[in-house]
Order: sequence, then C-alpha cells, then structure tokens
Amino acid sequence: MFAVAPEDRHDALPADPCGTAVLLLAGSSGRVERERADLLAAHGARVRTIRWFGGAGQRPAPHEVPLELFVEQVDRLRAECERVLVFGTSFGAEPALCTACVTPVDGVIAFAPSSVVWPGVLDGDWSSHWTHRGAPLPFVPFAPGWQPDEEPPSFRSLYEESLRRAPESAAAARIPVEQIVGEVVLVAGDDDRVWPAAEFAARIRASRDEHGLRTTLVSRPDAGHRAILPGEQPAFGGVGMAHGGTPEADAALGAAAWPHIVRLLGLQPESATVSD
Repeated sequence: MFAVAPEDRHDALPADPCGTAVLLLAGSSGRVERERADLLAAHGARVRTIRWFGGAGQRPAPHEVPLELFVEQVDRLRAECERVLVFGTSFGAEPALCTACVTPVDGVIAFAPSSVVWPGVLDGDWSSHWTHRGAPLPFVPFAPGWQPDEEPPSFRSLYEESLRRAPESAAAARIPVEQIVGEVVLVAGDDDRVWPAAEFAARIRASRDEHGLRTTLVSRPDAGHRAILPGEQPAFGGVGMAHGGTPEADAALGAAAWPHIVRLLGLQPESATVSD
C-alpha cells in the first residue's frame, strides 16, 4: 500500500552481513542517501534509503506524509534481518523517531533531531509533517511574521520563537520518545543554525532518562547541522540556508558519533575502522 518505487530507493547490501538492517532517511533535501548507505553496508549493515516525499506516488512535499510509509519499510527489512534500526537526519530524524514510537525497532540514530513535530505547507495549506492512521499528528505552528535577519538565512530563531509563542502546542506536539523500546543515539551540534538541535536532543534524552531508557547523546559546541561520518564528504543540497559549524567540527562530531553507531549496528570495533 505504501510501497516505494525502485527509482526512489537504494539498497546497499553488505558482503559480510552483521544481521542488522537500517532504514536511512534524508532531510529536507529529499535525496536518496546513497553515499551513507554504502558506507554503512561496507561495515556489515543491510541498508535501504528512500525518498519519502516528491517521489512516484508520494506526497509532493513534507506535508502530511503517512508514517505507514516508513512502517512498511521497517516491516520489509524485519523480514530479512534480525535487527532493524531507523537512521534519520534533520527533518528525516522526525519520522525516524515518530516511526519508532508506533512500531518496534531495535534502535534509532537521529542526527540533528527535533523533539517535536513541525508543520509543512502544500498549496498554501499548513499542516503536520506526518499522519498516522489517516490523522495529522499535532504540530507546533510557526511564529507569524518571523523574518530572517541574515543571508544565507538562519532559521534557528524561527523554531525557538515558535516554541516560546505556543507552549501548549509544543507540549501536544512532543514526540513521545519514551515509547521507543530500542536504544536511541542522538547526534547534535550546538552551533546548528537550522534549528536548536542540541536543545532538542537534550529534551529527548531527558524524557527517556525519566523512564530509564538507554539513550546516548553525542554533541560538540562548535559543530553545525551536518555531522560528517568518517569516510564521508560534506553534503550539499536542500534549501539554501546557514548550517553553522565548520567542515572540521562537523567531521569531529561524526567521528565522535561513529563508535556509538558501530555498537548499535552490532559490529566489532576492529571491523569498523574507516580510512580517510
């Protein structure tokens, strides 16, 4: 029912499988994350990365995208592997976390995550990024009248101001991360200029800590929105905006996160050494 067309997915198959599958989700760029998928597969993971909006038969924008789209992919991967993780970046971390709240997964990796659901727009209609069972999830409305004050624009203050203006909506839109049964690894830079990812990540960890759930937060004060894993090149694309950080700081954040990703994948550290 929510199948993804072949041209909107990439399957990376490992030569030496570790028994873990990963559903890999990009953010607002809408791209299929082939490079990262191939990197993870080179270390034993079976990876499927999908385009989740703008593809064949899909919503044209990140607006009321059904979580069932991701649940179906998790189910397909579960049929192949003992363990299934969801790995999302930025806007893609939203469905990674939300999906794990409605279907069991063995873990979530969330780069530059949000702790709440945000809105998307289609034909002038603002609504939730996501639906579940046909109903839009609660979301935080954007602060009216906000304008960026720098070029390229930084949107961080938009998200901060929207949370301040609508505390009741923010409470209703909180992603119920205590419902995620698997471990959660959060990766965020304090210099993120897209949105306050480090603050969001801290809120996610606090919510899970209250329930005694295993959660790891990896952060750096000088890193921005785009952590770079060992062996990756800096990513480009998506909406033109300030991301914060530097290539060096973003790579250092990715390097700090890598051992935790290795552990969650179920790899032995010596089998996951990456050469530059």
